[in-house]
Amino acid sequence: MTPRIETITDKKLVGKRITMSYANYRIGELWGSFMPRRREITNNLTNDLISLVVYSPIHFVDFKLTNEFERWATVEVENFNNVPDTMETFILSGGLYAVFNYKGMSSGASAFFQYIYSEWVPNSDFTLDNRAHFEVLGEKYKNNDPSSEEEIWIPIKAK
Repeated sequence: MTPRIETITDKKLVGKRITMSYANYRIGELWGSFMPRRREITNNLTNDLISLVVYSPIHFVDFKLTNEFERWATVEVENFNNVPDTMETFILSGGLYAVFNYKGMSSGASAFFQYIYSEWVPNSDFTLDNRAHFEVLGEKYKNNDPSSEEEIWIPIKAK
């Protein structure tokens, strides 16, 4: 489970967001409200979906299942000229990311994330950076399918 390390530039995203915690995980509600309307976004740069999380700076320092965060369901766009009603814009800050490939059902993802945050990050030459974390759900992504594949992007900076 060795990630590739990538530097990206800022990305413009359009989508929907809700506040949740891992104790009150409302991901189905978020994607259920976004997916029927995603075709209203007309200036997509790709067909990929981006599932994005904005954590507070102390989220992982004092981790509790009840810590709240923002979860976004988005797509990357060329510009913000045509944002559908009830959707919002987000600028994903560029920078250094560790990119992990995940294959499997979403039910196994929590163990994968636990490995990243409790094993890989502490034993790497990096620390977490205070920028958005995100997953790219591309053409190989199949919700709740054992053959599903996605990329997990973790913001990092040198120790």
